[in-house]
Amino acid sequence: MLIDQTLLPDELKLITCRTAEEVWHAIKVLQVRGAPAIGVAAAYGLIVGLDGKEPTDANWLDSLAKTAEYLATSRPTAVNLFWALSRMRQAADALARFSWTEARTAL
Repeated sequence: MLIDQTLLPDELKLITCRTAEEVWHAIKVLQVRGAPAIGVAAAYGLIVGLDGKEPTDANWLDSLAKTAEYLATSRPTAVNLFWALSRMRQAADALARFSWTEARTAL
């Protein structure tokens, strides 16, 4: 769940994002604003994105890389978006020998 920041301060509305596409949209249309929030949303988007793809132990790292590339297109000038995606990819690379279930827990 993310806060729809387009409605603040008048209204607090939570939006449910269960796919990378929904997180991408929330970042793109400025429902998520501010560098730290964008970074957190991007990291969250990677996880929900892979959950929807149900990756295998053999392909989860490739799926994560593709999902990161996709999320990066949501706001190409957002520094923290790229920072968070890079950090998640670095962490994923360090977990490459683990199963998706184990890596997901660690990420």
